[in-house]
Amino acid sequence: SLDYCVVKIPRWDLSKFNRVCPKIGSSMKSVGEVMAIGRKFEEAFQKALRMVDENVNGFDPNLKTADDNELTEPTDKRMFVLAAALKAEYTIDKLYYLTRIDKWFLKKMKNIVDFYMALESIDQHDLTKNILQRAKRLGFSDKQIATAVRSTELAIRSQRIDFGVIPFVKQIDTVAAEWPASTNYLYVTYNASEHDLTFPGGFVMVLGSGVYRIGSSVEFDWCAVGCLRELKLLDKKTIMVNYNPETVSTDYDMCDRLYFEEISFEVVMDIYNLENPEGVILS
Repeated sequence: SLDYCVVKIPRWDLSKFNRVCPKIGSSMKSVGEVMAIGRKFEEAFQKALRMVDENVNGFDPNLKTADDNELTEPTDKRMFVLAAALKAEYTIDKLYYLTRIDKWFLKKMKNIVDFYMALESIDQHDLTKNILQRAKRLGFSDKQIATAVRSTELAIRSQRIDFGVIPFVKQIDTVAAEWPASTNYLYVTYNASEHDLTFPGGFVMVLGSGVYRIGSSVEFDWCAVGCLRELKLLDKKTIMVNYNPETVSTDYDMCDRLYFEEISFEVVMDIYNLENPEGVILS
């Protein structure tokens, strides 16, 4: 069996158009998509929400208010209405009746909101190693934890590193352990106890341009591809960090190590500290 979970979420740029209907259905309205990988659904789901919109910290119950009509009619913001409804103590059965989302997913989402509410009831000095570890395993970012406990991202990051709560790098096994498979597809997770590979250093790290949106599409990804190819000609080993499955830069043969990860300060710094590359190129 596979030991990882993948969550893909479309990006809708509906706010950039006048008189557009926010309801989503079988007609194509998305302009791009993201792909997140984790060891748990909660971890991958929260990663994916942050990838879709850099202004979102995760499955945040404070962005929207609970509304039965919005839960019944799918919109691009329904996930956050659902988070607000869980915080407002809607039952799983009621949410299933309104949304027709499978109860398995609703229970996983409730795990996230319940833990977020528990974090809101404490301050940073109450955070223990176990609490931080559990938060990270549920896919909470440092910034998300900081917002809940009324602190700053850098303070939480410093405390987390002091506690020794650091992520592990895992390889994607493309054949479900049918036979040994060594791939350069990597992801970062807290639901592990060891790395799948070593970090010899000497790489050059290239950051991709993320999800396609109105005004930013494949032409920006091609800049990263050109950069990777030029580095290859210079005999440099390369690391690519991107999370858009539609891009050329995330093809398996474009680089030596491909991290399918968020392009955020926290994750990029975590990868940087592990890989210790010769340099970082922003695209």
